[in-house]
Formats: sequence, structure tokens, C-alpha cells
Amino acid sequence: MSKVIIIAEAGVNHNGSLENAFKLVDAASEAGVDYVKFQTFKADKLVSKSAKKAEYQITNTGNNEDSQLAMLKQLELSHADHEKIITYCREKGVHFFSTAFDLESLQYLKEIGLDLVKIPSGEITNLPYLRKAAQLFSKVILSTGMSSMNDIKAAVDVFKKEKIKDISILHCNTEYPTPMNDVNLKAMLTIKDVFETPVGYSDHTLGIEVPIAAVALGANIIEKHFTLDKTMEGPDHAASLEPEELKNMVAAIRNIEDAISGTGLKEPSPSEMKNIKIARKSIIAAKEIKKGERFSEENLTVKRPGDGISPMQWDDVIGKQANKDFYEDDLIEL
Repeated sequence: MSKVIIIAEAGVNHNGSLENAFKLVDAASEAGVDYVKFQTFKADKLVSKSAKKAEYQITNTGNNEDSQLAMLKQLELSHADHEKIITYCREKGVHFFSTAFDLESLQYLKEIGLDLVKIPSGEITNLPYLRKAAQLFSKVILSTGMSSMNDIKAAVDVFKKEKIKDISILHCNTEYPTPMNDVNLKAMLTIKDVFETPVGYSDHTLGIEVPIAAVALGANIIEKHFTLDKTMEGPDHAASLEPEELKNMVAAIRNIEDAISGTGLKEPSPSEMKNIKIARKSIIAAKEIKKGERFSEENLTVKRPGDGISPMQWDDVIGKQANKDFYEDDLIEL
């Protein structure tokens, strides 16, 4: 099994602050993730003036007055910001990654040297966007929140038409936070079977249990939102992990990787071999047995340690003659 790719989704949790963005990179690096992902967009290219905020955005920002456009305007990163963040990621030993939300942003990410792009759930039905992403990038990660299998197939067909071979698909639910009974984690396996691609899970639940479960089921990629502080004002903070939680999730995923990396054969492992003699049992004298006396149910018993005759040979031993004297608790020898 190859290493699970862990993407720490900073998204817009920097709240438009370059200082916060750097702190998010610090947290991602300390947690040991593979990628820290931001969002690249021009608000006026992403939403119209009349676009309303989602219910969770109203709840998490505490503001029903601002439009979605006004909210997103405050969360944009400039090109100069991107360049500074990319440089800082290199210094911290974590890969920079981003999701583009409009055609110009796709072009920009290509121009700054990215060969991998993340397609957000909201763009899965955006044909011009999908086509341009397929023309610009050699690797695609597709998020599938709010999607049916037909939606996924239509998007994958666009990529295949443009000869994109490196496609990964993330099961996802676009509700922040996602209720546990809406996760439907088995859908990830269905996606893998149908599309025969690497799969993963982009998580919006509270806590770290579901990403860990996804890895146990065979996820190749995990994406999880994180923040400096869940109580910060902004659309995604409340459904994000704080730095210590992110660190715990990464450690748990790496442990699960080790736990499922075996051969699949049921056999004693190297670490437990030394315990076989200690934990198993042998046939032992239940009382004093004289040489020439026959072994019976009355004068034999089974006790630890397991370095004598196995109790599985009980029937072979019963009725045999003792070839020497045995005292109580002596290991039986034939």
C-alpha cells in the first residue's frame, strides 16, 4: 500500500491575512501533512452580486446582511500573497497546493508551476471550467460533494477526452459540518469500483474519526479543513480542526497505514513469536506419576508454559506409559 496523501485544507481560514496564512503553514508543517491547500479565486469571477450566502456561511459568520460576494472579497489572496505563501511552504518543507474557482485562477496556478489541480465540488458541473482544467493540468483531484454518479462520470469523461490519465476522486459531502448519518462512506468504495481510480475522502465532519475510517477502508487521499482557532469569524472555521487535532489526525492515519499494511496471511507476527511459549499451554503432570504408569485423564492436566507437548496431542498421550517418574507440574515427555 502506498502512503496516504494528507491534504490540510487551509482554504480561506486565513481570513484574508497573510500572517494567518503563514501560521496555517506552520501548523500544517508541524502536523506532518503532505500538502497545505489554499483557495485561489477572484470573488467577482466566482459569484454574482445577487448570490446569497449558504445557511452554514450565515451561521458561521454571524452575518446575514453581507452577500456571498462581499464575504468572499475579504477572503481573496493576491498573486503576491500566493508567491509569498509558496516560498514559505518550501521553507517549511510542505507542498503548496490550491483549488482554483474560476478560469483565470486556473490559468494563474498553471503559470506559477503547479501540475496538480483540485476541482472543488461546486465546479463538477461547470463544463468550461472542467475543460480548461483538463487542458492545463496533467493531474486532477476531483471532489464530489452534492454529486451523483452521473455527475462524476460526466466530469471524468471531460478529463479522459483531454487524455488526462492521473485522476483521483474524493468522496465528499458539502455541508459544514456534515452530519455523521450523511457521510455515506461506502460511496467512496463504489466510486473506486466504478471509475477504477485512486479514491479518497474530503471531510467536513467534526472530529477526526471519519478520515481515519476512510483510510482503513482504503482511501488514498485525505483532505481536511483546519484552522488556527475554531471560534474565529469566517465561513469554514467551525467545521475545521485546530492544530493539535490536525496533528492527532495525521498520527492516527499513519498508525492505521501500518496496521493495514500486512501480507493478509494469518500467521504469527515477529513481535508475538516470543510470547507463544508464555501464553500457550503444555501437557503437565497433575500429580506424581511413577515410571511405567499409564497417562490418564486423572494424572494429567494442561497448564502454562507452552514449551512442552501441545494439548492438541492430548489424545496421543493418553494411554501411553511414563518412561520416567514425574512430579506434580512437571512437563510431560514421551
